[in-house]
Amino acid sequence: MEIKIGIQNVAREIILESEQSSDEVAAAVSEALAKGTELRLTDEKGRVIIVPGNALGYVELGGEKARSVGFAAL
Repeated sequence: MEIKIGIQNVAREIILESEQSSDEVAAAVSEALAKGTELRLTDEKGRVIIVPGNALGYVELGGEKARSVGFAAL
């Protein structure tokens, strides 16, 4: 699933691909906003992305899609 994170007062957004479900990510975002703690997400390659909860501008969750197999044109 593709996740886009907007940071307050920063022009660029963070974009990552994650294997976490949208419910898991939404729960983590809600907790970070409610408690003012950091938002920790893990991407497909195992890298950890940490964003301060009080600096979050927005979080956009992409749809979960099945991976395509083969060499067909997309």
